[in-house]
Amino acid sequence: MNEELAVALAVVERDLKATCAVQPIVREELDFDDEPLVVLYEADGSGVGVSVPEYAGPAEQVASLAEQVKDWAVEALAAQLLPATWPECPDHPASHPLDASVAGGVAVWSCPRSRRVVAPVGALRELGAPGARVKRRGVSS
Repeated sequence: MNEELAVALAVVERDLKATCAVQPIVREELDFDDEPLVVLYEADGSGVGVSVPEYAGPAEQVASLAEQVKDWAVEALAAQLLPATWPECPDHPASHPLDASVAGGVAVWSCPRSRRVVAPVGALRELGAPGARVKRRGVSS
């Protein structure tokens, strides 16, 4: 795994591990062009490849990867018949997930309706974001 991808994944995984009821099986693989990528697998064996834009800055790479991981998490939650909203917007509970973007040179989670920045990507638990208190079914915290 290239360094940029490893760094971005470590940041995004902090939020995923702290606030999501499903966790991926992470594997390093090569794409069709022999470029490194990471595949996030569900327990049933389905998976999706994620990567970071090669020529983007670190914040853009983290935000891009966060959006890809969010898409994986929403699908994985739905597959397990759990509420498919990750990370949950604290301003509109049970409504929609937060969006990842870059604000002020930092990758952040924000509300897609109000655009209010909720937390830097990787800091949902530290800031006490509601997603940090996700009820987990059958998963001990």
